[in-house]
Amino acid sequence: MTLPAGYTLRAAGPADAAVIQEQRTAMFTDMGLDPARLAQVHEAGVAWHTRALTAGTYTGRLIECGGHPVAGAGILWTDLPPSPDSPGSTRAYVMNVYVHPGHRGRRLARILMNSLLGECRARGVTTVTLTASHAGRPTYEALGFTPLPELKLVLSEEVTS
Repeated sequence: MTLPAGYTLRAAGPADAAVIQEQRTAMFTDMGLDPARLAQVHEAGVAWHTRALTAGTYTGRLIECGGHPVAGAGILWTDLPPSPDSPGSTRAYVMNVYVHPGHRGRRLARILMNSLLGECRARGVTTVTLTASHAGRPTYEALGFTPLPELKLVLSEEVTS
């Protein structure tokens, strides 16, 4: 899939950690999360992305227009035991998929996803998961992603018996 005129795709590096975190904050804000709570974890998020990009446990892609990042996405690489669906031990969790509102409708998210899925294929990864927003679900389903019956528990500091 070809980028629209004026856009470039590149790999993200540790120096892009703040940009990635800003896009992550914008993504969660678009999903209705409280900006004040997101601000509380901003610096920790920048530090995490810097570490993960440096260590290679996170691979990011950015799309720029006029030299400014306008879209991004990444993969968290996890090491899990082989399973019937995934004979290898590396799994990919797609995260941080974001396109600035002024650049939506140009299939940039699909371009980012195709780039990341190409990286998965190059690494021999056969299982790719993600958590989709309502707005992103059609793009992921068009790429072949299917819903899973995942459960979530957020532990609080209080102890229950």
